[in-house]
Amino acid sequence: MKKLKFKSEIIKFCGLMLIALGVSCKTYTIPVDSFREQMKNTNSENKKDVEINNPLTFGKIKYSANDIDRLVVFDKTGQEMYLSNSPSIEMRVTHKNGKKYILYFDTVILENNILKGGRSRFAQGLKREIPMDSIVKIEVQDGGKKFNYQN
Repeated sequence: MKKLKFKSEIIKFCGLMLIALGVSCKTYTIPVDSFREQMKNTNSENKKDVEINNPLTFGKIKYSANDIDRLVVFDKTGQEMYLSNSPSIEMRVTHKNGKKYILYFDTVILENNILKGGRSRFAQGLKREIPMDSIVKIEVQDGGKKFNYQN
């Protein structure tokens, strides 16, 4: 009797995990020209200072973020959607040569046709600069990390 109950609990747990995996981390795309248009007013002068919680400790992380409220994105069926900016939004940029780079979206700005952004929350000096002309694909997703803006 105990073995049967244990097996049913394992089956329920595995089913819940499969559902959670299917629902989490939806990836959206942004055409490069659309991204360029949405980011045209972002630059280092328009950044705002923000604080987020540090999920690894009880401290806070401070950095400068872009002032974008939401992004126009497309789901896998091509349906236009809106994605609200948050500290857990991750952006994956694919170069013409196939290399992929990940940035936190709220750190990204566009200056002189160069995409600039942060690669890490914990090492603020890790930044990347990517010429927009070398980008063939832009994807974004809510990475599910427990980062939240602090008031």
